[in-house]
Amino acid sequence: LFETARCWAHRGVFLESRNGQYCISEVCGPDEYKPGVNNNCYTNYMAQFNLRLALEARDILMKGYPTEYAQLREKLSLSDEEFSLWKRCADHMYLPFNDELGIHPQDDSFLDKDPLDIDSIPQDEIPLVANWHPLVIWRYQVIKQADVILLLFLLGDQFTLAEKKANFDYYEPKTTHDSSLSPAIYSIIASELGYEEFAYNYFLQTVRLDLDDYNRNAWQGLHTACMAGSWMGVVNGFAGMRTFGGQLSFKPFVPQQLKSYGFKVKFRGAQLHVKVAAKHTSYNLVQGDSCSFSHFAQPVTLTRGQTRLLENSHV
Repeated sequence: LFETARCWAHRGVFLESRNGQYCISEVCGPDEYKPGVNNNCYTNYMAQFNLRLALEARDILMKGYPTEYAQLREKLSLSDEEFSLWKRCADHMYLPFNDELGIHPQDDSFLDKDPLDIDSIPQDEIPLVANWHPLVIWRYQVIKQADVILLLFLLGDQFTLAEKKANFDYYEPKTTHDSSLSPAIYSIIASELGYEEFAYNYFLQTVRLDLDDYNRNAWQGLHTACMAGSWMGVVNGFAGMRTFGGQLSFKPFVPQQLKSYGFKVKFRGAQLHVKVAAKHTSYNLVQGDSCSFSHFAQPVTLTRGQTRLLENSHV
């Protein structure tokens, strides 16, 4: 953690042209169709997260494990000056936002690229990476996989619902999902926004990617990441599970195409069995002495073997 923070603190520069903000240039974010860009939004936010987490870890070690901290500090040659630099980089990180559109630009140049109606692309030219020259791909507002949308999932507690909606509405029509890693993330954010048709269709695309050979490359091997993406589509998407701030929470719904679904999840030594139906959700503590979480912001605490049946708030 300290070494990655050290990397970020030496990867960017405080730019006068950006009012002294910390900028990171010549990177490739999650969208592999946009390499060599400046201030990829996902990258800058995650770098800030990394730097602040490292400083938080330092404080925990200093207070609770002073001997181990002293040894680690000596081993890595860490100094107070370096910690100060990490804080300065994090506090002055450039975080892109466009006031006019109400969105977070994917990078410094994305909004200036040529617009492209991806529905007009012939199906036999998908995926673009196999059919278009990179110089053609790079000039357009076309996205291979979830980029800003992935950020909205991983650091979702840093964005308002209105910001998430604006970003989804802007980037979804520009994304080809040429990467199998993409549909699951769009499904999760669509679930959070109440876009149930988008959520289910992108979930189905994740589940059936190899079964239906969407990308016509299953002969090369299975997309095993889609197995995790399928689970995430149910648990993080339909059930709305999050762990922001170390707190477990759920906001479940059932897509019209399903009657119910269920899953088990482990959290801090406890195991919950969750069953979601249209009107109610059942939570049963299978393992562990107790488990606290929230259901549509309602605090819930279960003891071992206890079951609670709670009404889904959107009903």
